[in-house]
Amino acid sequence: MKLWLKIYLFSILVFVVIFNAASIMVIERSHNKMLGQAIDVALSQNMSIHSSVDAIVPILRIYDSIDYEKTVLTRIANEFVDKNSDQKIYLDITDDSNRTVFNNSGFPMPAERSELGNLINNRIHYILRDMGSKTILFTANITDINHKAYVFTYMKDVTSVYQERVDQYKFFAQVDLAACLVFMMIMLIVSKSLTRSIDRLNRTAKVIAQGNFSERVQLKSRDEIGVLGASFNEMAGVVEDKIIELERINEEKQRFINNFTHELKTPLTSIIGYANFLRTTKYKEELFVDGLNVIYSEGKRLESLSLKLMDLILLKKGHFQLEQQSLHKIIAEMKPALDIMVKDKGVQVVLDCQDANLLLETDLIKVLIFNLVDNALKASSAGQTVALRNFWREDGCVLAVMDQGIGIAKEHQDKIFEPFYMADKSRTGSGSGAGLGLAICQNVADIHNASIHISSRMPHGTIVEVIFAPTDTESGSR
Repeated sequence: MKLWLKIYLFSILVFVVIFNAASIMVIERSHNKMLGQAIDVALSQNMSIHSSVDAIVPILRIYDSIDYEKTVLTRIANEFVDKNSDQKIYLDITDDSNRTVFNNSGFPMPAERSELGNLINNRIHYILRDMGSKTILFTANITDINHKAYVFTYMKDVTSVYQERVDQYKFFAQVDLAACLVFMMIMLIVSKSLTRSIDRLNRTAKVIAQGNFSERVQLKSRDEIGVLGASFNEMAGVVEDKIIELERINEEKQRFINNFTHELKTPLTSIIGYANFLRTTKYKEELFVDGLNVIYSEGKRLESLSLKLMDLILLKKGHFQLEQQSLHKIIAEMKPALDIMVKDKGVQVVLDCQDANLLLETDLIKVLIFNLVDNALKASSAGQTVALRNFWREDGCVLAVMDQGIGIAKEHQDKIFEPFYMADKSRTGSGSGAGLGLAICQNVADIHNASIHISSRMPHGTIVEVIFAPTDTESGSR
């Protein structure tokens, strides 16, 4: 069952129960009050008759005649009935032998009258009886006249009181029906309105479930459902970001596999081809030497590829201890090795370093610098310069490697840190690179909580900046 229907039916049920219960209580209270008033009036009238009889008892004692007593009582009864003829009252007087002295009821008196039991002077008993289509209130008391007991029964027709209750119930039934119809229409609109926001959430959730992760629910209310909508949108945003991130990672993994397969295929093809050639060709020293050189160089290339892949795996899984180190000292230690790297290329390495104490892992920083210089060297030509600098600025300590090579196109700059990605084969000179150097550099930078920025303009060279965010200790060592 839908929520709006539950709200609708439950509210109608509550309304009907409360409205009917309250109405019944009001009608019954009103009826009981009117009936109580009628009983009080009847008792008062009975007492009035009793008082009138008591007033003439001394005279009746003088005459002490039964006929005279009955005549006087009949006269008093007629006067009272005539005086209250418009009030539908009846009077019955009987003597101690249960003979009727006066009766104007017009209907037979009931055979059993419980109100006559245990009657005593100055005490009135009363009871309500249904007499045909009428409801009659019987009040009875006893009066002693000349040692004879006369029973006075004052009867009042209270049918109108009960008919009033019936009329009120009929009126209430009409009002109840009209009120329920109006309430049902109002609650239909209210319940639909209350759940409209939930319907929007449900529709949006279905759209997102179908793959449209950019869909958002539009809710303007500030109540709990509005807060839920805002939380839903926030959740959808996080899910969308995670899905995009997963898709990106998946694409990178697939690209890694494709590139890795391609990088393996080229040297393996050369090795297998030359090995098969040497196996099926008559021995010629020159040919064998050339073939073995190719096999050796391609084997070394595979060895380099495997070592760099191992570096990537270790950098992702390893936990390294960073210690306070002098970046200037590390660079100075690498100067001889860098000179050997650039010697055959005819490129000059220029160092311009300031003193900087940072939290570093020495071997990793050397790997970082080696790969950055190696990339700059591959992009450079003979006679050009590769500059290695470190200096302080507002955002931290900067390690910069600058070359005068061919540069990197703008559309490739956001992808060059991916494994095996190479913006331009010509940038690697012989094309012997595997595109892993910058990926290793990025992992080393991440371990040091540093960031790498590329600034390049074709064909005027490239600047790679590794920015180490300062700590309190590092800032004090500038």
